[in-house]
Amino acid sequence: MSIKDNLENIILKIPSEVSLVAVSKTKPINDILEAYRCGQKVFGENKIQELVEKYDKLPKDIEWHMIGHIQRNKVKYMAPFISLVHSVDSYRLIREINKQGKINNRVINCLLQIKIASEESKFGFTEKEATDFLNSEEYESFKNIKIVGLMGMATFTDNQIKINQEFKELKIFYDKVNRSNNQINKLSMGMSDDYRIAIRNGSTMIRLGSSIFGRRTNTKKK
Repeated sequence: MSIKDNLENIILKIPSEVSLVAVSKTKPINDILEAYRCGQKVFGENKIQELVEKYDKLPKDIEWHMIGHIQRNKVKYMAPFISLVHSVDSYRLIREINKQGKINNRVINCLLQIKIASEESKFGFTEKEATDFLNSEEYESFKNIKIVGLMGMATFTDNQIKINQEFKELKIFYDKVNRSNNQINKLSMGMSDDYRIAIRNGSTMIRLGSSIFGRRTNTKKK
């Protein structure tokens, strides 16, 4: 199926209140333009260098999301234009994003990444760390970063019961955070292999790569 067909099928399946991030990492400009011409305007990248290169070459009304693990010394390259950072996983990264937001005279919207998977390779805050930060005087003092939601990645497994439980736990925590601060109103969870489970558990934003652009070789999960 074509990118156009894939997008149309996905949009028919997902609720209107769920935002779709097309994960375009490693994909060529022509593939992104094909999706763009079908009306897709939100794209996610996981490497800042690739993100910047694509930003320079593609239409400026594209909304770029950073979804991968971030090296702090590269934040400055995306800070002038990034729309949303999904993968905010440490206090030091938060401070750097706020610093670069100030330099660029803008407020950068971010999601706190919560570690819900059992894999050691996954990054993120614990629920306690996230709660402590959101209630801290330090966060109150930041003027160039805004936490607008949470993000989580489930364990890479065929065990759908485990995936469902991890998403459910994140949704419970998200609801608690949202009750305290209704500006935190985005929940990014669900990728190509598990987005249906994520939506059933209340995801408001899904990140799909292979479902739109096709499977990449030698890659486990998109």
